[in-house]
Amino acid sequence: MRRALITGAAGFLGSHLCDRFIKEGFHVIGMDNLITGELRNISHLFKLEHFEFYHHDVSKFVFVPGKLDYILHFASPASPIDYLKIPIQTLKVGSLGTHNLLGLAKVKSARILVASTSEVYGDPLVHPQKEDYWGNVNPVGPRGVYDEAKRFQEAITMAYHTYHKLETRIVRIFNTYGPRMRLNDGRVLPTFIGQALRNEPLTAYGNGTQTRSFCYVSDLIEGIYRLLMSDYHLPVNIGNPAEITINEFAEEILKLTGSQQKVIHTDLPQDDPKQRQPDITLAKKILGWEPKVPRSEGLKTTLDYFKTLTPEELTNSKAKFA
Repeated sequence: MRRALITGAAGFLGSHLCDRFIKEGFHVIGMDNLITGELRNISHLFKLEHFEFYHHDVSKFVFVPGKLDYILHFASPASPIDYLKIPIQTLKVGSLGTHNLLGLAKVKSARILVASTSEVYGDPLVHPQKEDYWGNVNPVGPRGVYDEAKRFQEAITMAYHTYHKLETRIVRIFNTYGPRMRLNDGRVLPTFIGQALRNEPLTAYGNGTQTRSFCYVSDLIEGIYRLLMSDYHLPVNIGNPAEITINEFAEEILKLTGSQQKVIHTDLPQDDPKQRQPDITLAKKILGWEPKVPRSEGLKTTLDYFKTLTPEELTNSKAKFA
């Protein structure tokens, strides 16, 4: 049986990856220090024979007994509310954590896929963003701890590929949504839905004309799986190119939830990207991949998930950042 280590296993994306790899017949080893992950995301897997969980911080030495065929490094804070609150941990998991896992992959002769991000493009001057764009990143700004951790992660991964001939894959993930997102993770989708469910005004940054592109989680997981199994080692964008302004998105959420609230605007945070849209030409060409789930369908499923939260969870989940 093939064995896969998935770090960040109790997080939003990590937990869905665990599900997919179990479905594909893998023995899955999940690893998470639970700094932002939640065990309830993977509690349904604990009863399975071919799933095991390690409570561990990958910024420290990582040991896994037995063979490993694949490593997927998804451990990292991934939203502004997280990496502004825990900046040092964010830098360490992208640097020390990646180094540790690349070393483990080398020892185990395993193929490793690292989760990079559209944030490596910063506040882009090129639109849409292609993989050969080098980005516009402020290394000393409030978002720099995340952006530069991911840029370093890509650099050291390529160094291991070139110097040690390690089998590596790099996925650049654009905005993704779906069940198991944290309501208070600070990103615009859970923030808007949480505010609508609490019958509060929706708060948008700036004038709301900045754009985002939202990919449903099942589409993203499919793209990641195809990339891991491919023979392509350079970065690949995975995301949905359907671009929408924040104002338009707010109106969609109000209509979906039936809320009669209005949209209010607050100051735009420093270095907040004005445009975010992936060019997925490469993913289409080498992976035969493109998103399938329309936003209307994905939002309904995501809303149904958030509706399962208790009133107490809704009340205690107000986000500080949108």
